[in-house]
Amino acid sequence: LSSCRLCPRRCGVNRLQGRKGWCGAGIRPKVALVSLHPWEEPCIAGDRGAGTVFFSHCNLGCVFCQNYEISHEGQGEEISEERLAQVFLEQQARGASTLDLVTPVHYAPQILAALDQAKQQGFSLPVVWNSSGYESAELIEALKGYVDVFLPDLKYRETASAERYSHAADYFSAAAAAIQKMVELAGPPVFDEDGLMRRGVLVRHLVLPGHRKESMQL
Repeated sequence: LSSCRLCPRRCGVNRLQGRKGWCGAGIRPKVALVSLHPWEEPCIAGDRGAGTVFFSHCNLGCVFCQNYEISHEGQGEEISEERLAQVFLEQQARGASTLDLVTPVHYAPQILAALDQAKQQGFSLPVVWNSSGYESAELIEALKGYVDVFLPDLKYRETASAERYSHAADYFSAAAAAIQKMVELAGPPVFDEDGLMRRGVLVRHLVLPGHRKESMQL
């Protein structure tokens, strides 16, 4: 965090001194919503719901974001890593099928620290990394041993679309490299007897109106 390069924007700001880069995130993790989410992908949510933790701010900033107040405006509450660890344990106690970390990239170091603390206190849920796909392969490598299921949203193939709608011309090259690294780490998908995904990569692809050709190129 002293020279933040967690995502492909590589702002290089010192977040430890209170500076904020493109995403707007600070030192402490900021959480907007904690819930049991029954409408996540069925193999993630199961019958009990995914234990979602929605993080505030975003390194992508899509103009069509359905969580605009969270991602663009940064609504949420700053908490300590210790409190975040307790949130993870509380989701487990509520019976969540998985711990579903939503838009986590810009808080990766804090999340890993919280997971370490939670595991010391009995945390054992499968961890889902629910991201935009706009992240570095180096960051994905650092998640080894922490994340069980990767759930990236692959949004664009064309540079012009990525720049127009998310201000990220390099989106596809970055996301493709990140997803390749996810597959290397997670391996083939693994499901339990109830059909819940316990390991692997599940890619969700966004098809924009009028941009179907991009999907046909993938």
